[in-house]
Amino acid sequence: MNPLNHPIITAALLALASVTASAAPTVFPTGTTIYKPAETWNGFTVLSILDTPAVIVIDMNGHVVKRWDGFNVSAGGPARLLPGGNLIATTGANPGHQESTALVQQDFNGKEIWSFNHLEQIKNPQGELVWSARQHHDWQREDFPAGYYSPASTPGGTAGKTLLLTHTVTKQPNVADAELEDDHLVEIDSAGKVLWEWRVSEHIDEFHFDAGARAAIKAPPAGPTGPVAVRSYDWFHMNSATYVGPNQWFDAGDQRFAPGNVIISSRQASVIAIVDRAGKIVWQLGPDYYTSKEQRAIGQIIGQHHVHVIPKGLPGAGNMLIFDNGGSSGYGSPNSTAPNGVGIYARATSRIMEINPVTLAVVWSYTAPNFYSTNISSAQRLPNGNTLITEGAPGRIFEVTPKKEIVWEYMNAPGESARKSNSVYRAYRVPYSWIPQLAVPKETAVAAPAPGEFVIGK
Repeated sequence: MNPLNHPIITAALLALASVTASAAPTVFPTGTTIYKPAETWNGFTVLSILDTPAVIVIDMNGHVVKRWDGFNVSAGGPARLLPGGNLIATTGANPGHQESTALVQQDFNGKEIWSFNHLEQIKNPQGELVWSARQHHDWQREDFPAGYYSPASTPGGTAGKTLLLTHTVTKQPNVADAELEDDHLVEIDSAGKVLWEWRVSEHIDEFHFDAGARAAIKAPPAGPTGPVAVRSYDWFHMNSATYVGPNQWFDAGDQRFAPGNVIISSRQASVIAIVDRAGKIVWQLGPDYYTSKEQRAIGQIIGQHHVHVIPKGLPGAGNMLIFDNGGSSGYGSPNSTAPNGVGIYARATSRIMEINPVTLAVVWSYTAPNFYSTNISSAQRLPNGNTLITEGAPGRIFEVTPKKEIVWEYMNAPGESARKSNSVYRAYRVPYSWIPQLAVPKETAVAAPAPGEFVIGK
């Protein structure tokens, strides 16, 4: 059974659509809408925009200060900046697949420094076999914990070990009778040699799916049609994969949190797990968050994105940060342990969850009535304790304090492709010093007008 075709979920999705339409910036249609310079962690913000074939960098007042053209975040995302003004992002797209053909590093002037595409050969629309990385949704450098700035680590300028989330087509009768578009983790060295790999379908028995969920996974929905349609079954839909990175839990002897282990997130199944280097699942949340007191306190996580451990050197280091999208996800048949009586879950709001991964205690969370993104999205812990949140689908990026006050907000403009959505896959804040080619910009406060004084267009 397709989890999104359940009658209860169909009704819920109709309600969710109206909430999505209301998600909007607090003040102005686009650009920086709120800015309190003394209360923010100021720097450049790197935007991975879905409908613009480029990576954009903005200052705190929303001015575009740098642009790298020729990247395709919608296929592979996200873009990440390294010290010295170097960029790593995805290029190309495999027709009929949500994946990029290559991961590319360029310097500030656009000169290629490193690239990787030699993982698997696939057929292009002309029927020719071409090399591709088949990378989708995420990648990470070993020397860049969580892929964002921390004062405790500085990634090098040259490629080291890199983790890629990729696709591979396979058959695994234990999962389903259909051909699978399987999630495939690959670690490569700087020369592109594969050092480690892991396929999710080979580990389905470790994820604690109940009989109803296994039956639903076994019977996939009909695939799309068309000249380049993918008919393989994207049963797990992994949307993030990141090294655990150095952390206090491993330092204290907990081997589950070894820095080289990998945190994975399944949007389709609402599962979060850690895979060790032997390939075993050694830590897990979900799919049913009503099976223990600790998970019930967290509440059902639905369709989450950008699951990672906050790096050392930042407030909350060692805790797990999760963008819990809401929307709908999950597999299963009616289940009396779920609040709505079914094993498929829906919620019309998003939330940020910071969780102690050892005790499963909720350390901090954020939600709001107008805060909702059905897909994509991310959260970054900043050095001053604030959190940068990418509400991806509507293209809203904002910074909140630990007390949940919005101190910076930016609304992305419509993209340059035919669809022209505002959507931003992820956004990352970096220090001004990481792009030494640019002058430190002027920081000008932006205050919301008093109620009744705002006029669109002024």
